[in-house]
Amino acid sequence: MTRWPKIPLGLRLFSLYFILVGITAYMVSTTVIQELKPTVRQTTEETLIDMANLLAVLAEEEVANDRISESRFSKLLAAYGQREPQARRWELGKKALNHRIYITDKNGIVIADSWQQDVGEDYSQWNDVYLTLRGQYGARSTTEDPNDPLSTVMHVAAPIYHNNMIIGSVTVAKANRSVQPYIDLSKRNVLYWMVLMSGLVLIAGALFSWRIHSALHKLENYADKMGRGQKVVKPTFRVFYEYANLSHALEKMREQIDGKKYVEQYVETLTHELKSPLSAIKGASEILQTPLSTDKVHRFSANIEREADRMQSLIDKLLELARLEKRPQLDTLAPINLIDMVNQINLASEVRFVNKSVTCLFDCTLSQEKISDSSVLGDSFLFKQALFNLMDNAIDFVEPNGTIEWSLLPVKDGFELAIYNTGPHIPDYAMARIIERFYSLPRKSGVKSTGLGLNFVEQVVKLHHGTLNIENVQQGVKVTVILPLTANSI
Repeated sequence: MTRWPKIPLGLRLFSLYFILVGITAYMVSTTVIQELKPTVRQTTEETLIDMANLLAVLAEEEVANDRISESRFSKLLAAYGQREPQARRWELGKKALNHRIYITDKNGIVIADSWQQDVGEDYSQWNDVYLTLRGQYGARSTTEDPNDPLSTVMHVAAPIYHNNMIIGSVTVAKANRSVQPYIDLSKRNVLYWMVLMSGLVLIAGALFSWRIHSALHKLENYADKMGRGQKVVKPTFRVFYEYANLSHALEKMREQIDGKKYVEQYVETLTHELKSPLSAIKGASEILQTPLSTDKVHRFSANIEREADRMQSLIDKLLELARLEKRPQLDTLAPINLIDMVNQINLASEVRFVNKSVTCLFDCTLSQEKISDSSVLGDSFLFKQALFNLMDNAIDFVEPNGTIEWSLLPVKDGFELAIYNTGPHIPDYAMARIIERFYSLPRKSGVKSTGLGLNFVEQVVKLHHGTLNIENVQQGVKVTVILPLTANSI
C-alpha cells in the first residue's frame, strides 16, 4: 500500500494559500482587463455625444441660413482639423487631433468637414446620419482596414434643430486606435500591481505558515523531551494563544507526570492517617489483655471504639470522594430549597450549639416574593451533606459563646449562600492548602479530623457548577458558595 508523503503542515497550508491567491489574482486581473477596453470606449462615446450636441447648437444658425460653407464656423472647423497639439499625458505624447467633425444638411449631404475631404459627398446611407435625420440616436463603428481590427472609427451624430425641425446633423468621429495606447498602458499597470500585490500577499502567507510550522515544531519538541523525561523550558507564544493554552496544558501534565504529586501524596497521607488509629487500637487491645480495673477497661474500650469510628469515617469519606470524582455531572436534578435545608441543618445541630454555648443565626435577605423561588436544581442529598461538613467545621473552630451565622443573598442568575463563624483566622500558610485532601488544622478539642470535609464540599459545589470561596474576615472565617439558579447552568 502506497503512503502519502509526509508534507509539513506549514507547507500544506502555504500550498493551499498559494493556489487560492493565484486563482484570485488571475480572475481579478482577467476580469479587469476584459472590462477595461469596453469601459474606455463607452467613456469615449459619452464624450463624443456631448461634443456633437454642443457643435449642433453652435452650427444651427449657419445651417438654417444655408451659408455654412462661407461662415466663420466652417473656417474654424477647418482650422481645428489642421492643429498639431504638443501635449503629453501620462507616459504618452499627443501630436495630432484624432477627432473628425463633419456636418450634413437635411438630405445627408456633407456641407462642412474638418478634414476638408468629403464636402459634397452623400452620407445619407451611413447609420450615424441616416438615424439622426430621422430623430433617432445615430452612431456607427466603421473599419477602415478589414485586416486591422484596431482600425475601427467610432462615429456619433447629433441633430441640428431649427424651429423644432431637424435641418441637419453633426458627426464627431474618433479612431479607436487613438485610445488603444492608454488601454495598453492601463493593462500593464493592472498586471504590474496585481503581480506585486500577489507577491506581497504570498510572502505574508509564507511567513504566517512558517510561524504555524515553527510553533507546532516547538510543541512537538517539548512533548518529545517531556516523554523522555528530560528537563525542558516551556515554550511561550505571543500571537497564537491556542498554542499557549496547549503549552500550559502540557506543562500541567508534565508536573503531574514528573512529580506524581497527586498519587504519592494520596497514598502517603492515607497510609499515615490509617496508621495512627491502628496503632492506638493495637496498643489499647494489648493493654486490655492484662488485668485492669473496670474503669480502665471502659476507658480503653472507648478508645478502641473512637479510633475505629475515626477509621470508618475516613474510609466512608474517601469512598464518597472517589464516587464524586468519577461523576462528570449530576444524574438527576431536583429543586433544592436552600432556606429549608439551612433550617434543617441548624435544627440538627442544636445539641452541639448548646454544649458549646454557640448562637446560630440565619440572615435571609430575600423578599417574600422570591422565597418560593429560592431553590437551585441539583442533588439534594449531596448538597445537604456538603452543608453539614461546613457546619461541622464552623462548630469545631467557633469560640465558646461565639456566633455562627448563615446568610442567603440573591445574586445575578443565582444565589450566594455563606456561613460565618467567630474564632481564629486560618493561617496564611494554610490558606492555599485548606481544601487539599487530608489537610487539616488542629482543633482545640484535640480531636483530629479526616481532612476530607472541605474537599468533599468543593467536589459537590463543582458538580453543581458553583464556586467555593474561603476567606478570613473580621473576628472569624467565612465560607461562601455561589450557585446558579437554573438547570441550564448545570
